[in-house]
Amino acid sequence: MQHKDVLSQLQLSLAILVAIFGVSEGLDNGLALKPPMGWMSWERYRCNIDCETYPDECISENLFRRAADLLVSEGFKNVGYEYVIVDDCWLDKERDVNGDLQPDPKRFPSGIKSLADYIHSKGLKFGLYEDYGTKTCEGYPGVIGHMQQDAAKFAEWGVDYVKLDGCNADPKTYDHGYPEFGRYLRETNRPMVYSCSWPAYQEDEQRMPNYTAIAEHCNLWRNYGDIQDSYYSLVNIMDHFGDNQHIYIPSAGPGHWNDPDMLIIGNFALSYEQSKLQMAIWAILAAPLIMSNNLEYLAPDMKAVLQNRDVIAVNQDELGIQGRRLFRKQNIQIWSRPVMPMNQNYYSYAIAFVSRRSDGIPFPINCTLSDLGLYNPGGYMIRDLYNDQAKEYRVVGSDVIKVRVVPTGVAFLKATVIS
Repeated sequence: MQHKDVLSQLQLSLAILVAIFGVSEGLDNGLALKPPMGWMSWERYRCNIDCETYPDECISENLFRRAADLLVSEGFKNVGYEYVIVDDCWLDKERDVNGDLQPDPKRFPSGIKSLADYIHSKGLKFGLYEDYGTKTCEGYPGVIGHMQQDAAKFAEWGVDYVKLDGCNADPKTYDHGYPEFGRYLRETNRPMVYSCSWPAYQEDEQRMPNYTAIAEHCNLWRNYGDIQDSYYSLVNIMDHFGDNQHIYIPSAGPGHWNDPDMLIIGNFALSYEQSKLQMAIWAILAAPLIMSNNLEYLAPDMKAVLQNRDVIAVNQDELGIQGRRLFRKQNIQIWSRPVMPMNQNYYSYAIAFVSRRSDGIPFPINCTLSDLGLYNPGGYMIRDLYNDQAKEYRVVGSDVIKVRVVPTGVAFLKATVIS
């Protein structure tokens, strides 16, 4: 970018970055050591329970069996997507005579254990939704009053991943309620990833969540409201995570992740370039990669974005360091994340150049290594993660990195440290 004001701002951001990389200790259940990857029903299918009118789109065992089939047949399992997660509206409106949760008998006639067994038979893992409340967000039975019983039932059914929402409960009770349910999950001795909505509801109530405690009890957690199928919703979440990164980053790491919500790539709203943008920023944020889309009718270019192995490798980087927004000016943003490989004290970096501009032409960005806070004396090899045809090149010292970013799109590079 080669502007002095930009340089000083970036150097200040990098100083803050170094100061906060001592992340907190998190939940030690041996799970979610990398951000979970999979597919979830909510954003695309919501609470559609009309199986007569919409037999292929309603919340039913058939929907999740087909999702499991497609994760395998369309190559998603091969690149790391492994969870099939049932969201709200799977339940019957009442518990059974023993007080146990039960699925809707018309839409899940084979039962939840049978569905879990089918998903496991595909080499995948099974996730299930509940709510820390008297009822779920859509009015089905919640776990309050039955927490130990429900945790035991999840284990009996073969659940691998539990998403616990937070409707219809007092946010003041979350600080003991979410840990209590997590304890019951652990006491079953079945490994179950624990996804919490704990901080999202507290932030809505303008209560400051205790992220140290949240990381001690949850494998991942929602920080903000639901993503909607729109570019506006996507960038609103990006802005929230950038504005609050000084709070969020210290709590993230292997086994405990901030969750900006589902990937909406392949649905109705995002263009191809905007889809690449979401995938790149979720990789920078070390976010769970949980798709919510129609896998059967996914366009080839969207499928390619979701299965980009280079971008997935950034997301799944073993260091587990959440990246951050370094710079924003003139509707241009730069985001950066330290990744492997390392050379002594120098990281490699994934760098996303984001355009929020709408002027209709690609915007040129020129910057040096020092502009980006990269100081390895041997320099870096630069590679475009979205363009296999682009040649890799070396930059050292004052060499200039040149990119052009299309409106509402991203240029996503990896700078690999040279020994």
